[in-house]
Amino acid sequence: MAKKSPSRNTCSFCGRVDNDVNLLIAGVTGHICDLCVEQAHGIVNDSLKKDSKLAPGFTLSKLPKPKEIKSFVDEYVIGQEDAKRYLSVAVYNHYKRLLQKDSKDDVEIEKSNIIMVGSTGTGKTLLARTIAKMLKVPLTIVDATVLTEAGYVGEDIESILTRLLQVADYDVAAAERGIVFIDEIDKIARKSDNPSITRDVSGEGVQQGLLKLLEGSIINVPPQGGRKHPDQKMIPVDTKNILFICGGAFDGIEKRIAQRLNTRVVGYSASRDTSHIDRKNMMQYITPLDLKSFGLIPEIIGRLPILTYLNPLDKDALLRILTEPKNSITKQYIKLFEMDKITLTFDEDVYEYIVDKALEFKLGARGLRSIVEAIMMDSMFSMPSENTKQLHITRSFAIEKLQKSNIESLRVA
Repeated sequence: MAKKSPSRNTCSFCGRVDNDVNLLIAGVTGHICDLCVEQAHGIVNDSLKKDSKLAPGFTLSKLPKPKEIKSFVDEYVIGQEDAKRYLSVAVYNHYKRLLQKDSKDDVEIEKSNIIMVGSTGTGKTLLARTIAKMLKVPLTIVDATVLTEAGYVGEDIESILTRLLQVADYDVAAAERGIVFIDEIDKIARKSDNPSITRDVSGEGVQQGLLKLLEGSIINVPPQGGRKHPDQKMIPVDTKNILFICGGAFDGIEKRIAQRLNTRVVGYSASRDTSHIDRKNMMQYITPLDLKSFGLIPEIIGRLPILTYLNPLDKDALLRILTEPKNSITKQYIKLFEMDKITLTFDEDVYEYIVDKALEFKLGARGLRSIVEAIMMDSMFSMPSENTKQLHITRSFAIEKLQKSNIESLRVA
């Protein structure tokens, strides 16, 4: 007669014995196996997604207020006070709209998409990325220059949502509360006001296609991107709750603003009337009318109701950008060398030299990184293989390395 097998611990949920599972976790009065733990985790996540349109536990009381949003952005972005205030309020109102419960009245809060105007390197993309980091929502940054009207060479409008789905790990509910930053929106401006028999497939055609996304509708998105075809499985995405932030340099729009403000006329009375206008920063006087004259169609301007601008960066702002933010350029390089156990330090006058060069190249904050990279390149190449543990950057060292590089090609005439 066979002997009775000794008693084994079993999962209190599924009844599997310890030999049938990878791990059996003991509790006070029972056990649970690793398979049941994974299943329970999935059930909890699905339940939380159904209960809230936002991240789990995201309620109005926990939603960061505009001042808190701006304070967080201040740690990463220098200056641009007006743009920060506009963005903070717009994002706060957008997520209040998502948290709006079924109210007894008929008031329905509409979405307020944003358009930011500012020259290159002033921080448009950084502002959007920083706010998304604080709110922990999916964010994708797309370039409008590659978009064309459906059926032509280039990317379809729906590719914007494909990228958002990829960032959200194909969680449609998460993607539908995300943020899309459309960069270089000025590059899809209407090429001409004159009617033509040829189609403006990368200008007005793209703007017409963007209307349905910005307004809010259910879009069938190809999951892997690329061209749509009848046999391809589509993912329906509702864009009603996706916040769209558009940014563009709108190079040359200052001339249109100046023309509208009539700052070029001659005569004593004319100069007296326009004496209060800051001609060094014409972007602060931008209106939707200027966007229309630049080439954006009225329909798309109406779907971007919040218009804000970014100030050009002066020497003081660039100097602060170089050293102050949490992820400032110099701190990033100090961290890179620290990982090789090398201590990196800078003389104060090196910062001023880098900023002066950035102003020469007229590339904004992006020019700072190009210059620092050129100065540090030789050291980053050789020092990880050497025993040297200290690197001190002086002004003469920076001048020597910059002259050796080909960075002078960045100079703007």
